[in-house]
Amino acid sequence: MDKETAAALKAFTARYCDAWHEQKASWPQSEELYGVPSPCIITSSGDTVIWQPQPFTAEQNVKAIERAMDIVIQPAVHIFYTTQFAGDMCARFEAISLTLLQTWSEDDLLRVQENLIGHLVTQKRLKLSPTLFIATLDSEMDVISVCNLTGEVIQETLGTQKRQVLAESLTDFLNHLHPVV
Repeated sequence: MDKETAAALKAFTARYCDAWHEQKASWPQSEELYGVPSPCIITSSGDTVIWQPQPFTAEQNVKAIERAMDIVIQPAVHIFYTTQFAGDMCARFEAISLTLLQTWSEDDLLRVQENLIGHLVTQKRLKLSPTLFIATLDSEMDVISVCNLTGEVIQETLGTQKRQVLAESLTDFLNHLHPVV
């Protein structure tokens, strides 16, 4: 399953980069990541960075979350955050528009893990089952997450029990994403 998740993430990233190339005659660009160091940066232009995904070079796991929360994280989540360095990517899953979160650099992995720990601490305090977010939505209160108990990908409203299953696995979810440029 781990290899399938990595392959699905790489395949979506390739589709995303190809869509950028077809529609904009460029590799993906980001204003939000301008000035933030990363091995992904090809060049900077004005206030925009042009990037390409790069192989992940740090330790390939998110064990800091496991240690901090004393839980075992779904293997697919380890793979999701440590397969590649890349910028966040806009996508569509069925009728849902989302931004797929990615790790931009080794330093960014620390930030991501801190945010995931904060998310899990809040869930524990509210007595909610643990989830790990992988994408954001336009609504600041809704995210796409992996349920740490089942491995299902869900849409959830933060701080509530409102959850809707979108896919049986992260691999299935990634395979059904469509890039949005």
